[in-house]
Amino acid sequence: MKKSYAALSIALLSTLACGAQNPAGNRKVVIAHRGASGYLPEHTLEAKALAFQMGADYLEQDLVMTKDDQLVVVHGYYLDNTSNVADLYPDRKRKDGRYYSIDFTLAELRKLQMTSEFKTKGGKRVPNYPARFPLFKSTFRIHTFQEEIEFIQGLNFSTGKNIGIYPEIKSPAFFRHEGKDISKATLKVLKEYGYDSKDDPVYLQCFDAEELQRIRKELLPELGMDLKLIQLISERKWKTKKVYGKNGSYNRYDNKWMFTREGLEKMATYADGISPSLATLIDPKSKKGQLKISPMVKDAHELGLVVHPYTFRVERVPAYADDNLEEMFGIFFNQVGIDGAFTDFPDRLVNFLKQ
Repeated sequence: MKKSYAALSIALLSTLACGAQNPAGNRKVVIAHRGASGYLPEHTLEAKALAFQMGADYLEQDLVMTKDDQLVVVHGYYLDNTSNVADLYPDRKRKDGRYYSIDFTLAELRKLQMTSEFKTKGGKRVPNYPARFPLFKSTFRIHTFQEEIEFIQGLNFSTGKNIGIYPEIKSPAFFRHEGKDISKATLKVLKEYGYDSKDDPVYLQCFDAEELQRIRKELLPELGMDLKLIQLISERKWKTKKVYGKNGSYNRYDNKWMFTREGLEKMATYADGISPSLATLIDPKSKKGQLKISPMVKDAHELGLVVHPYTFRVERVPAYADDNLEEMFGIFFNQVGIDGAFTDFPDRLVNFLKQ
């Protein structure tokens, strides 16, 4: 017997009331990309506090290591595009002209002033996003992974919330070549602070598939842990690099296999989800009403993988979404079928999902 329209309506309302579901049985999630980085300098505690207040479900931490084996929260192992490191330590750059976190102690890094992302053109610093928080205004400092965890856990305690963390292990091959096991260091900190099972509010992400498999098969069992792992997937055109050597010797990482059904089947053996670039899910050249949608999300869901793509920004809304961030949210959540998303503007995604 066919269900009545009334019964179908009740079922629909029940689904909406409980929140949209993904393969893991959880509601759609909002991941604050480097904090509320659309409003404050990325990866500062101030940006994380704002994202927490805005209602994000998870706050992201990009992790790199220092000379004295400390984990600090900063986007990449380069420091010269988010700080005044070139002013304070002009003689500490490597032959490639870049300043690396691993060449500084934590005490030295604490002297830096952090700011919004910028490029240096003709000796002048130019912000990557001119409408965001002005360069080098106010004072923002670097901090350790432990300090951020304590900050978030403290806010959870004082507000009664349970906001999660979403750390990324940056460039493990580079740090391993430099003599440091960033993956094991990250896992030890997570375990110390009570994040050691899949029931805990944490996703651990990395672009390096070999390293994620090592974490799943070797490190987690060794440490008595079992975490949710996310395979980050870059755009094909990025030609993702594995870095070896101190001064620019690169080994290209071929990730073509990630864009196939067989590749997703392989990822499902060690990961709990994927985090692909938005451009891998919808062809950026798509026109409004004529979207070229990849089968990646459908295939991932069939394999039990959640999909949390990156990064929704007001500055990079494609033409097929009429330059409207909320319309872009609608396309990806309602038509592509994603389970959550990284965004620099967590308040806007929170409000969208409420509606």
